[in-house]
Amino acid sequence: MYNKAYFFSEFKPQPEENQRWKLRYWMIFLGQAFSLIGSSLTQFVLMWWITDTTGSLQKLTMAGMAALIPQAILSPIGGVIADRYNRRFVMMTADIISALCMIILIYLFSTGQIQLWHIYVMLGIRGAMQAFQEPAAEASVAMLVPKSFIPRAAGLNQIVHGITLMASAPLGALAISIMPLNKTLMIDVVTAMIGIVPLIIFTIPQKLLPSEKNALANMVTDVKQGLSVIINHKGLNRLFLLLTAVVLIIMPTFTFVPLLIKEHFAGGVKEVGIMEGLAGAGMIAGGILVTSIAPKRQVVWILSGLGISCLSLGLTALVPSNAFYFGVFWWLISSLSFSFANAPMTALLQTIIPNELQGRVLSLLNMMMGVAAPVGLLLANPLGELLGIRWLFVVIGFVGCAVSFFGFLSPPLQKLGAADQKIEPE
Repeated sequence: MYNKAYFFSEFKPQPEENQRWKLRYWMIFLGQAFSLIGSSLTQFVLMWWITDTTGSLQKLTMAGMAALIPQAILSPIGGVIADRYNRRFVMMTADIISALCMIILIYLFSTGQIQLWHIYVMLGIRGAMQAFQEPAAEASVAMLVPKSFIPRAAGLNQIVHGITLMASAPLGALAISIMPLNKTLMIDVVTAMIGIVPLIIFTIPQKLLPSEKNALANMVTDVKQGLSVIINHKGLNRLFLLLTAVVLIIMPTFTFVPLLIKEHFAGGVKEVGIMEGLAGAGMIAGGILVTSIAPKRQVVWILSGLGISCLSLGLTALVPSNAFYFGVFWWLISSLSFSFANAPMTALLQTIIPNELQGRVLSLLNMMMGVAAPVGLLLANPLGELLGIRWLFVVIGFVGCAVSFFGFLSPPLQKLGAADQKIEPE
């Protein structure tokens, strides 16, 4: 029998009552930021290695699907685990397993035994770990900061993602040029350890849920409860459906951008690093702006940000092949406007969904988007072969823009976030 205290942090008062919340929040926040940067850097390195080695749209599609499908399938289970068990322990375990996967790849590259399927398998395992780590991390935020700080915490999270994107691509390109690939991948292991240390030191407050004898039946019940919240809340299900549709449409561009640069702009790893780095700068600028404003009309920001981001994505590929930096400008605008959508969306969901339900509800959103992403890759693969990589980006951008602005026609979606839209646990 396990010790219940080992799996659960004792539920403590909200951070407003605990003036020491800042130290705990910032230590965990910064630790996770370093871990994210390391993971993104090595993801960039692996995707470029596949691009440069094979030059194949199909191989990139396989890599993207290998990372996304396990995450999509396991997300509902990850959400239940995040709500019922110690979120800190879940996050640490996921980081440790992901680091072990990278150690295996380092060994395979060092001994010259690496094959594509090795990378696919390790990406799949790391994607599966994200199904557990993400809902645990997302649901922890509301218990680490005062309610008034949640919108700013979402903005800070957006800034970190921007820093990650800005730093990981140029640093990845630099690392490839000065270090063997196996040493470059070691960066991820080191940053994962940096992320784990604060989780060892600090606890994360969490409301205890009762233990059940039939774990499987209890898990099914928990998933049904999260699904019921989404189905019965009109504004929430409209938002989730719209986000799923947008992800299905635009997700292929994030996987195929190295190929766009190589084929349309005749660039290499340096140009990929420049584009991704400046895109990160756009996300940082957007995150800073959203953090300072803390938007009240969050749905308007979400829909407008998504629409402009998709439109700018299409304009990136419309520029002539000899105007690379003009394309970079539109890619930067796309990232900037995406921040206007993502941070308010995170704050909105963390505000209206009770904390004891957040793991399950947010994991179901991750599952919906996780299923949409590989479906989008599958659909984009033959379309890209037919249209070419440039016009695939153009079509994706303009269709995504139309779907995003379509959300303004939904009254339940427009009302989301109003006082009477607060979700109450059953």
